[in-house]
Amino acid sequence: MLFLLRLAARLPLPLLHALGAALGWMVYLCSPRYRRDFKRNLALAGLSDFRRAAVAEAGKSVTEVPAVWLRPFARVADLVVEVKGWEHVAEGARHGKGLIVVTPHIGCWEIVGQYIASRIPITVMYSPPKMKLFEPLMRIGRSRDGAMKSVPADLRGVRATLKALRRGEAIGVLPDQVPGIGEGEWVEFFGKPAYTMTLVGRISEQTGAPVLLCCAERLPRGGGYRFIAEPLLAPRPPESPVRALNRSLERLIRRHPEQYLWGYNRYKVPAGVLPPGAR
Repeated sequence: MLFLLRLAARLPLPLLHALGAALGWMVYLCSPRYRRDFKRNLALAGLSDFRRAAVAEAGKSVTEVPAVWLRPFARVADLVVEVKGWEHVAEGARHGKGLIVVTPHIGCWEIVGQYIASRIPITVMYSPPKMKLFEPLMRIGRSRDGAMKSVPADLRGVRATLKALRRGEAIGVLPDQVPGIGEGEWVEFFGKPAYTMTLVGRISEQTGAPVLLCCAERLPRGGGYRFIAEPLLAPRPPESPVRALNRSLERLIRRHPEQYLWGYNRYKVPAGVLPPGAR
């Protein structure tokens, strides 16, 4: 498997994205459950007009992974050909309290940490994949040249990220993953309650580290990526910081709706968590 992935990593990015578009449609047409979730999530956001493009982009998020994980570190960073908002990263890092980078499942989220690591150290949290076969590969791809470290999204991982912030480094979190019991709260995401992590706000409050929303937009025809960094929206009283986080994600997603991972079941109820409105 690793041999085949290394071969795939050598393919040009335009070809990988073309293959990904075909894969996206194959999965969409062959999986009724995936297709149902995909359509429902787009409809909730009022973005159904972007369905065709979003199906293809979802496939690209899979086939681009070998290039991002297995190419030499410097060549991966070079795939970012445009940068917007790096001044926010530089300003956040300048204060010495570390930097919290939240990266939703939009565009090529795998390259965000790699690009930041090419300029400042970053520790990223991850949830182990369902297929254990891919976990060693994930660790290889997300641990680069000592500048990028990968830690599991558990208590050990939280401790590791706190240590990184105390060193004045950056940490990376995927904010739209559904957290476990006791780690989130029900707040609206495109008008429907979604169990959303509270970790980002807790760590920021505890450490004083600023929070930035970052993504890597795919450019047309495999032309590379545009790195984007911007501050989170401030809460509107009596709005909670968690709702402000989701509102920030919504704003970013509406700017790039075809590149969000709409097939992910963002509204599922985790084991042991009461559904919204239940007492």
